[in-house]
Amino acid sequence: MSKGKSASADRELAPPAPEPLDGSVFDSHCHLDAMAHRAGVAARSAGAPAEFITAAVEQARAVGVTQLINVGCEVGEWDSTIRSLSQPEVFGALAVHPTEVSSLTESDYERLEELLGHPRVVAVGETGLDYYWDRSSPQEQQRHFRRHIELAKRVGKPLVIHDRDAHDDVLRILREEGAPPAGVVFHAFSGGPAMATECVEAGYLLSFPGVLTFKNAPELREAARVTPLDQLLVETDAPFLTAHPYRGRPNAPYLIPHVIRQLAELKETSESVVCATISATGARFFGI
Repeated sequence: MSKGKSASADRELAPPAPEPLDGSVFDSHCHLDAMAHRAGVAARSAGAPAEFITAAVEQARAVGVTQLINVGCEVGEWDSTIRSLSQPEVFGALAVHPTEVSSLTESDYERLEELLGHPRVVAVGETGLDYYWDRSSPQEQQRHFRRHIELAKRVGKPLVIHDRDAHDDVLRILREEGAPPAGVVFHAFSGGPAMATECVEAGYLLSFPGVLTFKNAPELREAARVTPLDQLLVETDAPFLTAHPYRGRPNAPYLIPHVIRQLAELKETSESVVCATISATGARFFGI
């Protein structure tokens, strides 16, 4: 086998399990369907098989990650997200990702609102703006982002925001529309300390993924430093954004300890304090 093929194969190897946490915590954002697809166990359209979800949950529990939020952010993922909620450790969030809004119909919105009534669907998301990709125009994205904000207000559930290369417009639209009373969390927060401070003052939560551990992310670490611990969440965004030193390899909820330990170092406190505070925030915010 060539070196190129060997390196490519290595990138698909699951990282080893970290040492268990001194405490328990939850993964506030992962994509079980995408995880199963990347692992080669299911077509993306088929959804994650029950046995795959059970294994992911057990692997996470072994290191102290006791719950997770499975995000279905395409119309074709909603049913499989609902099926995943039969696992007591799994909660859901539903919406349409900003890059996928072009084909949304009124019927889709009606069905989304119906599914959001499920008691284990705890948030509307992920929604927002993504100016990195060009699969939908900024104008389309902004219109649908406003509709998702309205929907979150109507169903009384928190809003999970995707914000990529669109900080100013995301914050502007939130100001114009008014944040849902149930709250706002910036998933995979990617701003610097100034934006973090603005979000904190507005009462938003910031969720940090494995990017927090990347060598080229000093601004993100400073953003975490200036954010009060009780306004922080952690996530994997699995199978994406795997923490250093496994960047590029498949992510999963069992790898949350890498993010917790980075936060504990930044906050100059113990990982048990970080876990307890984040768990209390999740219980308050998502009701889990």
